[in-house]
Amino acid sequence: MSNDHSKESIQEHIRVYLMVFGALAVLTVITVLASFIEVSTSEGIFLALIIASVKASLVAGYFMHLITEKGMIISILLVTVFFFFIMIFLPLISYTDSAGTHLPWVDGQ
Repeated sequence: MSNDHSKESIQEHIRVYLMVFGALAVLTVITVLASFIEVSTSEGIFLALIIASVKASLVAGYFMHLITEKGMIISILLVTVFFFFIMIFLPLISYTDSAGTHLPWVDGQ
């Protein structure tokens, strides 16, 4: 997008913001509809995190103007998101590994 303040440039910015707003509204509806899908807890969490990540990317990219920043900021954000998913799914992986096995310390036997 250009840096000038002409009427066309302002109209283009407004159009982009309205499109992002529309995408966020659609993703919010998808989030609500996804809550009615009969899936396991881990699949539900994964689906919710994917939708939330897309919405957060839109907000950070367009409303916080990070989409026009240098690559270093974007790479830091991507690394942060990557480690966030690792930290979220490590306990989940550990739990699913032991699903169905008898854990004596859980029921006190």
